[in-house]
Amino acid sequence: MNKNEPMNSPEFDYLENLICYRLSMDLPQAGRRHEYGHPGELPPVKTWRLPFEKFLDKMKDTVVTDDELTLLLIAIVPHVQPDLFDRVIDRMLPEDRQFYTDFPRIGGVRGKNCRFFLPTGETALYLLAGDDQDKRLQAQQYFAAGHSFWEKKIMWLEDMQNGEPTMHGRMIISPDYIELLVYGQYKSPQFSISFPAKKIAPDKKEPGKKERSKNQAASFDQLVIPKDLREQIEDLRSWVKHHKELKAKFPSLRQGYRTLFYGPPGTGKTFTARILGNELDKEVYKIDLSMVVSKYIGETEKNLELLFARAEDKNWILFFDEADALFGKRTNVRDAHDKYANQEVSYLLQRIEDYNGLVILATNMKNNIDDAFMRRFNSVLQFPFPDAPSRARIWEIFLPKGKDIFYRDKPGLSSYPDKYLKDCHITSTAKEPDIPEEVKKYELSGGSIMNVVHYAGIKAVERYHEAVNTLRPALTYDGQEEDGYHKTPDPCEEQTQFIIYLSDVRDGIRREMFKEQKPFVS
Repeated sequence: MNKNEPMNSPEFDYLENLICYRLSMDLPQAGRRHEYGHPGELPPVKTWRLPFEKFLDKMKDTVVTDDELTLLLIAIVPHVQPDLFDRVIDRMLPEDRQFYTDFPRIGGVRGKNCRFFLPTGETALYLLAGDDQDKRLQAQQYFAAGHSFWEKKIMWLEDMQNGEPTMHGRMIISPDYIELLVYGQYKSPQFSISFPAKKIAPDKKEPGKKERSKNQAASFDQLVIPKDLREQIEDLRSWVKHHKELKAKFPSLRQGYRTLFYGPPGTGKTFTARILGNELDKEVYKIDLSMVVSKYIGETEKNLELLFARAEDKNWILFFDEADALFGKRTNVRDAHDKYANQEVSYLLQRIEDYNGLVILATNMKNNIDDAFMRRFNSVLQFPFPDAPSRARIWEIFLPKGKDIFYRDKPGLSSYPDKYLKDCHITSTAKEPDIPEEVKKYELSGGSIMNVVHYAGIKAVERYHEAVNTLRPALTYDGQEEDGYHKTPDPCEEQTQFIIYLSDVRDGIRREMFKEQKPFVS
């Protein structure tokens, strides 16, 4: 929906008439009280311009009343037709405004950047109940903690400070539900302070293609792990695919699924989370713990609550890397700080149990995870350090293949044109080294192997362009082009090939071993 288009829709006509009716009952001008009649019943949702039917489909297990739909209309107005309240109130106020600059009984506030009327809880009570105190008390329950709007984090009231009345808080709709109510679909949230998580899967599709490229997307074909670990990952896939049916058949089971990935760095924990997202076409969000954890009491829980609430019912996979920083063991209470830290861990324990999707916690050190968490995991998956045959397989997967890619032991000649051409012109009889077999003895994780391939690839690109640029003939004059110059065919571009050298791979391995403080023996 284009927000700049004029809004002519039954739902907003109804809301405008409702505002006029309530205001007409309170404005003091003679004869104004009976000028506007009650707008009657809310028009059927199927006649609305806004795609509220998508919202009702989402809430199919919950009965949504007309009053609740009206509440959502009131709250969505600033996002679709921001001047509606100001326009109606201005029309209804007396022409002689000596005593009227606004109408306080309808509530409303002005934002820091928004100059239009922003509805509050008092706005909703006034429009739904007028002066009827019983109805006002009933309407307040729509903002209560037990209501589905709050539980599903659809809509709530802004917190009030210094003891000001709760109902004067601004009505807030979750960004996800704004997208659903206005556009009929959710959009992936952007990484921000209010949503400290980055989407790592599914991998993006290439422009103009319906499916992701096999070379582009992470898949199980690229994952080198033991057979028993692969079977455990298959259990995760099965739960994600069938959890709704499982819950229907076994209602006593706890909702959601919690699993722990542990093992040395670079053994495939994050990569596996990405693969699950690609294979099952589910969004995977990696939580940035640096933006979640706060030194201020209560802020960490608040940040996580917003994150979990936004992910609820969306089938997202939440991935906590280095989770021991957040879900670590509780300590003996020696001071107020220890007491608060233990309360924080207890809250996190309860919150991940309440989440109805898949939560993956990843850590390098399993022993750092609190024992209470360990008991509540549905599964615990160990990602071992790869042995020599596994490392050879990882090298085979990561090293590029193609008819224009060649492998050599090392550059045998200098880069001067007449000699370098012999080395960069590849004949079909040239022997290529078996790099995976040559280097599998070096104890590197999959992540480190990928870094080495990256390094060797950079060197290969540098040498390729060095060869092409060195051997390229200068421009020669032939008098046929408008500017008098014509570039002759470049024989070296056809003869110069993309070469990956074993010597560069060894240099990359040496660098990785140095980073990990391991001895390198060639």
